[in-house]
Parts: sequence; C-alpha cells; structure tokens
Amino acid sequence: MENRVSIIGIIVENTNSVDRLNDILHDYGNYIIGRMGIPCHSKNLNVISIVLDAPLDVINRLSGKIGMLDGITSKVVCSKK
Repeated sequence: MENRVSIIGIIVENTNSVDRLNDILHDYGNYIIGRMGIPCHSKNLNVISIVLDAPLDVINRLSGKIGMLDGITSKVVCSKK
C-alpha cells in the first residue's frame, strides 16, 4: 500500500491519559516524521500535532487508538498523493 503524508491533530483535555497516548505514539514512531505540542494554559488543555508518512490503514489505526482514550480528541488530514 502507498504511503501518505498526514497530520493528526490531538486535543488533550484529560492529562491522566497522556502516558497512554505517549505509549501509543511510541509504538508508531517509525512513521512519525514530526511532532509539536502546545500547552493552552487559559483553557487547561494541550494541543499536539503529529505528522506521519504511513500507509492509510496505519494512519487510521493510530487515529482510532488515540480517539478511544478518555479526554482526548483526534482528527486526521491526509494528502491525496
């Protein structure tokens, strides 16, 4: 399957789930080409963007695992190529 470049946008509202989130991201580390985290102190949440170069099924599996975590929301944007 062909790789796609994608971005997963993650909003963390429950910091109790951060350790599990980091474990999941570590498992997919071979596909991650960039990661940026920004704290939003005024709203008591964190925003993380993950850039991937991976097959579409891997991207969907990762996003699904992240989306199942308590207090964490994620959305994916994929390249068409």
